[in-house]
Amino acid sequence: MSTALLGTRGLTAAYGDAQALFGIDFELHAGETVAVIGANGAGKSTFLKALTGLVKVAAEMVRFDGIAIGGSAPGAIVRQGLAMVPEGRRLFPSLTVEENLLMGARARRPGPWTLERLYGLFPILKDKRANPGTALSGGQQQMVAIGRALMSNPRVLLCDELSLGLAPIVVAEIYRSLPVLTAEGMSVVIVEQDVSTACKVSQRVYCFQEGRVSLTGASDELTREQISLAYFGV
Repeated sequence: MSTALLGTRGLTAAYGDAQALFGIDFELHAGETVAVIGANGAGKSTFLKALTGLVKVAAEMVRFDGIAIGGSAPGAIVRQGLAMVPEGRRLFPSLTVEENLLMGARARRPGPWTLERLYGLFPILKDKRANPGTALSGGQQQMVAIGRALMSNPRVLLCDELSLGLAPIVVAEIYRSLPVLTAEGMSVVIVEQDVSTACKVSQRVYCFQEGRVSLTGASDELTREQISLAYFGV
């Protein structure tokens, strides 16, 4: 994990007496996109919550840029450079599109992402900037959620189920933005149930099954048979 920008070693996490993650070893390098796949209940979202302080874990289980951050407060983790696009988008219904985006800037991290640059990436958001955030289509709301995270100028972007409930053409449009981010050195973790999309947009894949890593490897080298066995356990 010494050369990784973000990594875990022996990561365990639980909700009360119910253990959700068992000894997860994971690495993410600068400028890399890594996908985490698995069925419902495999532990994918819990993994992201552990990285971002939403689920408490031991400090040394999560390291970011050489610093132990496990169990740190979520706000402190955002200020260090990790931002998450949560499942379900979770926009503030009482705020406009632009106000939702500006919530991400509260971290006050220096960097290239401003409102104008964001509107260049997702032009439709400039047209809709005065609308309530939750009045947009599902795909447009997902763009707002991504934009809100980018406004914190993160070094690592964590994306939880970007394609959930969206039409394939909208999913493709959203994922076309990823190379823009990684070309400048940002690292991305995407959690996806859509295996084909996950492999297409990432360099490496981790498959989770019942809270454990059941398979990992280069996205373009793993076979369908390997992934199916790791995904379903059959």
